Amino acid sequence: MLKEWPTGGPEIKWSYEALGQGHASAIVSNAFVYTTGMSDGTGFLFKFDLDGKLMYKKPYGPEFTESWYGTRGTPVIAGDKIYVESAHGKLVCFNESDGKILWSKELFKDFDGSNIAWGVNETPVVDGDIIYATPGGRKNNVVALNRHTGSLVWTSAGKGELSAYCTPLLFVHNGRKILATHTASHLIGLDAATGKLLWSHRHPNRYSVHPNTPIYHQGELFYFSGYGQGGGLLKLSEDGNSVSRVWYNNQVDSRMGGAVLIDGHIYVSGDENREWRCINWKSGKETYASSEIGKGAIIAAEGMLYCYSERGELALVKADPSGFKVAGKTKVTLGSEQHWAHPAIYDGVLYVRHGQALISYLVDSR
Repeated sequence: MLKEWPTGGPEIKWSYEALGQGHASAIVSNAFVYTTGMSDGTGFLFKFDLDGKLMYKKPYGPEFTESWYGTRGTPVIAGDKIYVESAHGKLVCFNESDGKILWSKELFKDFDGSNIAWGVNETPVVDGDIIYATPGGRKNNVVALNRHTGSLVWTSAGKGELSAYCTPLLFVHNGRKILATHTASHLIGLDAATGKLLWSHRHPNRYSVHPNTPIYHQGELFYFSGYGQGGGLLKLSEDGNSVSRVWYNNQVDSRMGGAVLIDGHIYVSGDENREWRCINWKSGKETYASSEIGKGAIIAAEGMLYCYSERGELALVKADPSGFKVAGKTKVTLGSEQHWAHPAIYDGVLYVRHGQALISYLVDSR
């Protein structure tokens, strides 16, 4: 991977500018690229080859047209199946090869859930034969389904709160699989095998918006959300049945840009606290804050940060706790509307979704 970008930024390999509206990221699997977009109120699943050739475009139903129009969650590819969850809570299973719909579930109607102000943003989680999703119902708060048939495996009442735009985290703690996700006012941890509520940690914010997936590392869990709320570190008990807070920092208040953990440090941007920050994992102490680019989303590869700001700036930054060291920058000019989708990297190519456009940049030294 390039450690510095040329003047003007990395070369664009290809782009596609007819996705329609949406904020879903691109994902790469089995040498194909997938994402979703909305046209005339209908959501579509797109499949491309690695040269940008459109393989198919398949409709799956209504998408969000009330505010911040378009698709949200990212497709999940598992074997010969693809899963998409719409902003209206429709969970759809496609055959990967031809895009045929194999089954679907209406999470609100089938599981007593309700939609949230800006539409469901969850990307469902697949593990083995199970797919996990969050209807947000009082009884069926989080559900596990057979991913091949859509049949119910277990249901959990959780805290009985609405969902909160979060993609869950599935992790293994001392041999036990735990599913952690945010609902309206709590971070909750469930036994992934049974759905039993193991613990909850109260973490409300102004609009019950918690899109950031937590990060697990060596028995501890970092959680965070925007509007000035910030985040903290929880320590899990040996059996995973309880948590205790290690530290809290209200400056790490990314609204939806995610965070990365590299060599004992968290790299994250803020929301009301607009700077990019580096935070020590163990202490919660800040090592730097920078406003060199606007707040936004972050991913990482080979010791470098890829930061995509809400102003359309795309920056390569060294993962160095001593400072925000920019090693290249460009502006995303293709596409439309908000710069919210998280980038993705596959085989030396950086994929950036901006509204109607999907752009692939060459970011290795080929």
